[in-house]
Amino acid sequence: MPRLVAVCAVRQLRPDSGSVGVTAIDKGPVEGAVRIGPYGVRGDVQASRKHHGGLDKALYAYSTEDAAYWESELGRELPPGWFGENLRVEGLDVNAARIGERWRIGERVEVEVTMPRTPCATFARWVGGPEARGWVKRFSHERRLGPYLRVVRAGHVQAGDEIVVVHRPEDAPGLLDRYADPE
Repeated sequence: MPRLVAVCAVRQLRPDSGSVGVTAIDKGPVEGAVRIGPYGVRGDVQASRKHHGGLDKALYAYSTEDAAYWESELGRELPPGWFGENLRVEGLDVNAARIGERWRIGERVEVEVTMPRTPCATFARWVGGPEARGWVKRFSHERRLGPYLRVVRAGHVQAGDEIVVVHRPEDAPGLLDRYADPE
């Protein structure tokens, strides 16, 4: 059964050498039931609204299975929130989702897959160490990107909630169909 492992929100803004000067990629699990509204997890922020957030990027989901792959590759633990995700999920191949696919999380919340994550230099700096060099290409090449989600129906969710695919448009492109790896 697909389920929500953690709901994550920014723990603190961190200095970053990018154009904004700070990043909100440092996310961690929030305890208990959490409100999900049109702009995502209550209490979460995005430092760069040009590239993150908004109605079509209200939430970012990443799977435990993909995180486990990267833990093995990087040789370190990557807890919920490490990828900057709002939703850590398991038992659901998020990269096989179709654009327009809808998921119900818990009793009420419904979200819609809008686009894949596009990894950026801020993410590479967050990874740090020798892995940061070439990280954007490496992460993209593995095609373990995870989807951005639009909130269709607001409500509360919490770790352990079941995730049900309630609509899968078979004629829609897959999440990764139009994604091109950076050269």
